[in-house]
Amino acid sequence: MKVGLLADTHMPGSMQDLWPQVFDAFADVDHILHAGDLHTLEVVDELGKLAPTIVSRGNGDVGIVDDRVEDTWILEWEGVRLAMLHHFPTPGKKPAAIIEAKIERLFDRNRPNVIIYGHTHDELIHLHDDVLLVNPGSPTLPQNQTTRMGTVGLLDLSEGSVTASLFQITETGIAEHPTYPPVIRPRAG
Repeated sequence: MKVGLLADTHMPGSMQDLWPQVFDAFADVDHILHAGDLHTLEVVDELGKLAPTIVSRGNGDVGIVDDRVEDTWILEWEGVRLAMLHHFPTPGKKPAAIIEAKIERLFDRNRPNVIIYGHTHDELIHLHDDVLLVNPGSPTLPQNQTTRMGTVGLLDLSEGSVTASLFQITETGIAEHPTYPPVIRPRAG
């Protein structure tokens, strides 16, 4: 199973339409996860033409009411438990103990294998003990700067294992991220 990841599109404030390269990158995905701050459901409607799309509500999504938008999602696909929310502590900026405390507080006994989040606009893949943390960054406002080509992510799920990859949007499509090579989280147990 293939899952497209994006966050922090901030539309239509950042730009009117997503880069066409995003739609090309997600052309063969089974699901799309948007980790919040979309600002309008139009982006979900457009992405939904490619694959079922759900969103974790970001701080910029107040007042958006739709079945495809929840504060936190817990999903299980291909034997992989995924959680998606908008705001989560960033490894490297917060100590591992803070990250662990947040996981325990949010998920208690339903510890996810993967947490997808947004908010910072900074793309990241990090393995925290047994949990893979993925922030796909922003396709429209990378590093929370000016409108320009940013990043998206993909998850490949198969029989309990997951591979997370980040991609830089380019003029001609997408390219493997120069800083974050794909990370494999093998099947648990």
